[in-house]
Amino acid sequence: MSLQEWTRVLLSSAMGALGFGWLVHAPKKTWFASAVLAACAFGLYRLLFSANLSDSAALFLASAAGSFAALLLARKLRTIGTTFLMLSIVSFVPGLGLYRCMQFLGAGDTGMGAEFGVAAMVTIAMIALGQAAGSLLFRLFHRQNRHDGTEWAEFTPKSAR
Repeated sequence: MSLQEWTRVLLSSAMGALGFGWLVHAPKKTWFASAVLAACAFGLYRLLFSANLSDSAALFLASAAGSFAALLLARKLRTIGTTFLMLSIVSFVPGLGLYRCMQFLGAGDTGMGAEFGVAAMVTIAMIALGQAAGSLLFRLFHRQNRHDGTEWAEFTPKSAR
């Protein structure tokens, strides 16, 4: 892939995350970090896929890495992890695959509709499993680095204390 293609891919992923962050009213302090995270996660996916890894495996690994990084960023910026988790996977969502599935099913071509539908569901499953794996790894990593248990209070909102 050329440098121009990589630039287009990374910028479009970042812009998608920025737009979605604005759409869901994510805190403004998370927008830039979320955009960089989304670009890195999607860049990792494309890199793994271009290294002849299967699409499902590349999605799983990139989603897991994005999830782990999202939770680290949430701790660093003292905000909820869901914001970064959600925005890190915007570029992975198989919107076109779901659209094509419905298009073919509506036209009566159930074979092609089922093919696109199954591919989209596999993508969704790999995203969810990757997010879960990244979250699990983060919890294991964070637990090992915790000494006296005060870190949890440090990241708990004041209203919940």
